[in-house]
Amino acid sequence: MHLPQPEYDASTPIGIFDSGVGGLSILRHIHALLPHEALMYFADSGFAPYGEKPESVIVERALSIADFLIQQNCKALVVACNTATAAAIAALRAKYPSLIVVGVEPGLKPAAAQTKSNIVGVLATERTLASDKFQALHEQHTASGDVRFLQQACIGLADQIEKGELSSIQTVSLVRRYVEPLITQGADTLVLGCTHYPFVLEQIVAVTKSLHKEVNIIDTGDAVARHLQRLLEQAHLYHPSAPKQAPLTAFTTGSHSSLRSAFKVLLGLSPEVREVSVAPT
Repeated sequence: MHLPQPEYDASTPIGIFDSGVGGLSILRHIHALLPHEALMYFADSGFAPYGEKPESVIVERALSIADFLIQQNCKALVVACNTATAAAIAALRAKYPSLIVVGVEPGLKPAAAQTKSNIVGVLATERTLASDKFQALHEQHTASGDVRFLQQACIGLADQIEKGELSSIQTVSLVRRYVEPLITQGADTLVLGCTHYPFVLEQIVAVTKSLHKEVNIIDTGDAVARHLQRLLEQAHLYHPSAPKQAPLTAFTTGSHSSLRSAFKVLLGLSPEVREVSVAPT
């Protein structure tokens, strides 16, 4: 039996959540495309990273965070985390069937359309690559047998980005360790299968250039924002006009100063940030 569903209003915010700061790569596309929409961002930094946690734990966290954001009157929910999408989006949609819920997944389809070598490298967390959702997506896009997807679990890379170490020796070393073998195996297209990874795009490109290769890089953030806009319009919840500065607020289960710094460094934004805790529902 479904829980009673809240009523949604066009003027209320869009909720966006991730295990940490990676979802800011999705928020920046939403903020750019929908500047009049109020946004709430939730960073579950106190429980990051998700990539190495059991699926049941991720589902529990996602449901608790969704409940929190719905209590703040969000009209739509963006799961801005590949790992949480793979583990929990079905549970979120089941619990809140009338809520717009948008997830993210590795861009295998656009990668398959762009590759010329028919070899695509997929950079993601261990949990994303091991998930049933990713395996189903992978099987769907390899059914024809034309494209080969090389799966690369990037252990520790999201942690480095979470700490703000985008250009440290350790981060650059990890990027090279994960990207170089994909290129040497013939991949001409790389899929960023974790929302943290766009923040080290410069380092990824540096590796490909050092190997004298031109590589397509697939980041699905813009596609997620456009899909969200379509769903809002269909539900008559799109808010095309608002005060000059639409509200942007943020919550974290970690350090408010760390998230505030991430917003400033990564996006050039300075929202109000509150430290909160969420309990299983």
